[in-house]
Amino acid sequence: MNKIKALGLALILASGVLSAQEKGSEIFWAELQKHCAKSYEGKVVNGSREGDGFSDKVLLMQVLSCAPNEIRIPFYVGEDQSRTWVLTKDEQGLLKLKHDHRHADGTEEAVTQYGGKSTNHGFKTQQFFPADLETSSQIAYASGNVWWIDLDATGFSYSLRRLGQERLFTVRFDLTKPIEVTRRPWGWKP
Repeated sequence: MNKIKALGLALILASGVLSAQEKGSEIFWAELQKHCAKSYEGKVVNGSREGDGFSDKVLLMQVLSCAPNEIRIPFYVGEDQSRTWVLTKDEQGLLKLKHDHRHADGTEEAVTQYGGKSTNHGFKTQQFFPADLETSSQIAYASGNVWWIDLDATGFSYSLRRLGQERLFTVRFDLTKPIEVTRRPWGWKP
């Protein structure tokens, strides 16, 4: 009888761990969707270098569209409207991050749709995206890329590290101060 109780308790605890793990990406997703139709200003907090094309520009993120399984976040760098982060959620609740790069006429750049997929449900405030096979095939040097997004009550941070290199790039957006942004990314189709 004690073995049965112990087994039952172990199963209950294991199911709690699994459901808590499953909730990480779901909570993250729900929190991010609260920012739909809002825009925020940010700044490079790690990895800035003179002439890098980011540090001397106004950086904006716009949570432009939120569907049940896709969130599109344009990332404006000064007047450059070429970048959109595309987050998708699969049927298991795992998240994928892709980078949609467009020319001013809306056509895709040669290097686009790269990124990675989470290998687990992550944390409610942080999701990791190691480079996927599509990225490795398209951009060999990006095979060791790991992107991650941190999301809490005050900020959204997008980070990139290439394994084996010292440089860490992070841009953080202040979620406590929404701003009005009326422009759209290049190639935008509602």
